[in-house]
Amino acid sequence: MKLKTILELPDLKVLAEGNPDREISKVFCCDLLSIAMSKAPADGVWVTVMGNKNTLAVAALTDTACIVLAEGVSLDEDTLARAAQEGIAVAASELPVFDLALKIYQAGTL
Repeated sequence: MKLKTILELPDLKVLAEGNPDREISKVFCCDLLSIAMSKAPADGVWVTVMGNKNTLAVAALTDTACIVLAEGVSLDEDTLARAAQEGIAVAASELPVFDLALKIYQAGTL
């Protein structure tokens, strides 16, 4: 599945586009940065409530394709600008983590 399929989901607001043609490997849910640092899959979609600059650093380190922020969480403008520079897509939603991960999974049957 391509990233653009995820970014077009109606429950998501795109905050940074990344590379919409990037292939997605799987959905990953985690709110502990230390675990995400060691287990987030390359080319994955990371669903989390951790909305800070360290989230972006972990995504860059693990080659995550997209961060999806749940529960109405967002990132500050400087961090979003950095995400755009690094080609990491960021989207946000009011939905809970599980609901978002399920919708993403169902959209691409990962």
